[in-house]
Amino acid sequence: MKKILTILFIFFFTTPCLARKDFYTIIVSLDGCRWDYPEWYETPFLNYMAENGVKSGLIPSYPSKTFPNHYTLATGLYPDHHGIIANSFVNRKDGQIFSLGNPKTKTDSRFYGGEPIWVTAKKQGKRVFTYHWPGSDVKVKNLYPDVWFNYNQHHLTVSERITLASQAINAKSAPDLIMIYFEEPDHQGHDFGPQSPHTKDALRNMDAHLQDLWENIQQGPRKDSVNLIVVSDHGMTLVSSERKIECKKHLNPKWYERVEGNLPAQIYCKKGYVDSVYNALKDLPHQRVWLKKDIPAYLHYGTHVNIGDIVVDPQEGWLVTDDKVKTGGMHGYDPTYSDMQAIFRAMGPSFRHITYPHFQNINVYALLCHLIGITPAPNDGNFQEVSPLLN
Repeated sequence: MKKILTILFIFFFTTPCLARKDFYTIIVSLDGCRWDYPEWYETPFLNYMAENGVKSGLIPSYPSKTFPNHYTLATGLYPDHHGIIANSFVNRKDGQIFSLGNPKTKTDSRFYGGEPIWVTAKKQGKRVFTYHWPGSDVKVKNLYPDVWFNYNQHHLTVSERITLASQAINAKSAPDLIMIYFEEPDHQGHDFGPQSPHTKDALRNMDAHLQDLWENIQQGPRKDSVNLIVVSDHGMTLVSSERKIECKKHLNPKWYERVEGNLPAQIYCKKGYVDSVYNALKDLPHQRVWLKKDIPAYLHYGTHVNIGDIVVDPQEGWLVTDDKVKTGGMHGYDPTYSDMQAIFRAMGPSFRHITYPHFQNINVYALLCHLIGITPAPNDGNFQEVSPLLN
C-alpha cells in the first residue's frame, strides 16, 4: 500500500495536470519586445495584465533570433534539437541555404524537427488556429494547424489577425488554442534602436491592439473562460556603425566555404582548415570564438549537423560583418544578457496573480499543453518550472 501511495504521489507532482476542458487559450507574440519595455514606455494593457495575472520574462534560447525561438516556443526544444538553428544556415547534405528571405526553404519541412503544439494537439483531438506564427505554414509530420496562412502568399494585416482571432474565440465552436504573431516592435527596434520614439510608438500601438482583442473577448460568450498569454522571442540592444568585427579580413578564402550570419557567425570550413580559421580569429577582441564541439554547455548549442565548424559570438552591441552597419537595434546574442530577454504576461482563469522570475522559453510548450489538456511530445522543458504560475 505504501508503495502504491508513493507511485501516486510521484505521478501527481511530476505529470502536468490537465486544465479544465472549457477553458481556451490565446498566445500572442510581439516580436522583439524586451521584458523591460513596459518600464520604459506607456503600455496600459500590458500593465493591466501584470496587475491581474502573471508578470515575468522569458530567457530565449541561443541564438536569440526570431525563427529559432518561435519554433522553440512551439515545440519546447532548443534550436540545436529542433533544427532551426539560426535565421539562416547551410544545409550540409546539399549545400542549400536555409533563409527567412527564401520562401522555398522557409517552408521546407526537412528543416523542421520536433513536434509543434499544433501537431501534438491535432493528434489528441484538439484544434489550434494560427495567424502567422513562424513555422505554422510548414507541413510538419504531414500536418498543418487547423487554421493557418502562408506568410508570403496570404499576408494578414495586424487588424485582420485581431479580427479573425476574435471571431474564432467567439464562434459557436472555438479552437482550444489560438496563436498570433506580430512583427512589431521588432521592426522599429531594428531600424531605430530599443530606446527611440519609433519603438515607443510601435509598442504603444501593439498594446492598443491587445486591448482591442481582450475587449472583443469580454464581449463574447467565453469572457470568463479565456487565458491570454503575451510573449516575445527575444529582446533588443543598440548597435552602431563602429562596432563591427570584420573576420573575413583575417581569413584566407581557401580556408572556408562560407560565413553565414552575423549573430552568431557560422563558419563552414574546408576540409583540413578548421584549426587555421580558429587560430586566425581566437584572439580578436569583442568576440568569443568556439570550435563547434567547444560551445559552452549552458547555451545548449553545438550538436546539430548544420551548425558551422566555427561559431563566432560577438560581444553585445557588436556584429560579425564586413558590410556597413547602421546604427539601430539587434538581437541574437547570449540569452543570459538582460537586453536579450523577452516579455511574459498571462492572465485568465488558470493563472495566479504573481510576479515571477524570468524562466527559459523551452517551458512555454509544456505550459500550453497543460492549458489545453494534452500530453506533451518529448521536449527540453520542465512543467514544474511554470506550474507556480497556475491556480
